Amino acid sequence: MLCREIIGVIEHTYPKQAALEWDNVGLLVGRTEKEVNKIYVALDPTDEVIDEAIQRKADMIVTHHPLIFSPLKKITDEHFIGNRVVKLLQHDISYYAMHTNYDVLGMAELSGVIMGLDDTEVLDMTDMEQLKGIGRVGELTNEMTLKECCELVKEKFHLDTVKVFGDINRKVKRVAISPGSGKSMIKSAIQKKVDVLITGDIDHHVGIDAVAQELAIIDAGHYGLEHIFIEDMAGYLLKNIDGVLVETAKISHPFQVI
Repeated sequence: MLCREIIGVIEHTYPKQAALEWDNVGLLVGRTEKEVNKIYVALDPTDEVIDEAIQRKADMIVTHHPLIFSPLKKITDEHFIGNRVVKLLQHDISYYAMHTNYDVLGMAELSGVIMGLDDTEVLDMTDMEQLKGIGRVGELTNEMTLKECCELVKEKFHLDTVKVFGDINRKVKRVAISPGSGKSMIKSAIQKKVDVLITGDIDHHVGIDAVAQELAIIDAGHYGLEHIFIEDMAGYLLKNIDGVLVETAKISHPFQVI
């Protein structure tokens, strides 16, 4: 199957137009006419992911986060991003990124389903016509303490640890979840009268300021919540594309807590 045909399948459900205007999604490296027999799916286009895809003889890599985000003035092996592009071209691997278009059209709903939220709505609307956007707000089936909610997040997303801002004995029921970096979602969460926001990349000042506005935060990590992309996207490709093998990167958190 040609790369452009696979792109057509992806963009039928996750069109690039759904991405936020600052984003960089789509085919970022490689040939549209490349014959693809094997796709490798990962969250980030790291050196390890690219090397593993080369070793597995993949013809195409699909990731959530884009390899090329800031403009490149040159592409050489002297810069770590340029070196990755060089590797991909050397091995004739087409590379495709689906970032905020997947956040809006896939990640938001999926994360709410995984958490078991009821009566969900969009946290931050980005497409008024289709009523789509970033994150989800909903109700837990049963009220629980913030500590119990932390344990639920760990269970649902297969995590060893989370970071929490707020009184762990406080009762929570109305929940917002926004996988990735969610500090920009705090205002929307407060407006929607949420008890706790589950997200990632929350720093000291942002966390304590949220608590001062009666919003607890569970920081489950950027990777900790978004790794659900790997299994979900692999399943989508397997279901919708015939005759192409789909393999996935193993779950590998980018840092350790010691």
